[in-house]
Amino acid sequence: MDNYRRFWIAFGKLDRGGVEREELKAQLVRSFTDGRTESLTEMTDAEYAALCKSLEERNGYRDELRFRRSCCLSGMQVLGINTQDWSRVNAFCRDRRIAGKVFARLTIEELKALDVKLRAIERRGGLKSFSAPQYDAARDDNNKTAILTINQNIRDYGKSEENGNQWCVEGSC
Repeated sequence: MDNYRRFWIAFGKLDRGGVEREELKAQLVRSFTDGRTESLTEMTDAEYAALCKSLEERNGYRDELRFRRSCCLSGMQVLGINTQDWSRVNAFCRDRRIAGKVFARLTIEELKALDVKLRAIERRGGLKSFSAPQYDAARDDNNKTAILTINQNIRDYGKSEENGNQWCVEGSC
């Protein structure tokens, strides 16, 4: 381990009851390593994971995270996103207009913001498929071939799997 962010976030929310910060940290680490060490860097990955999980359960963090994820997944279902397919959920969340990262990496605060966005999208009429603007090729016979090629490229872009923007909010396209 070279990043102890998870521990320090959970530890910061812990009620220390008047005990000094470093002393409490040392007590917690000792209790999860059977007295072997007081240092986070000397803990095994399994010991570190157990310690963090225990702190998160004491703080109620895991329960709130589970609740917020459930709310967001329910909102996605209302919008027609198949939440049983994690690649679709992640593709939707990775869009910079939605969350900008995969669903599993969202914090509680980001999940709250995502829930607000999902409700706003629902109020505006939901999601619609990406549709290309329609050009009238009959108006300009000289550029008919070029316009048809542009139309096909735009339609192909909307269907592309590697394109993360295959969804758009009504009115924002």
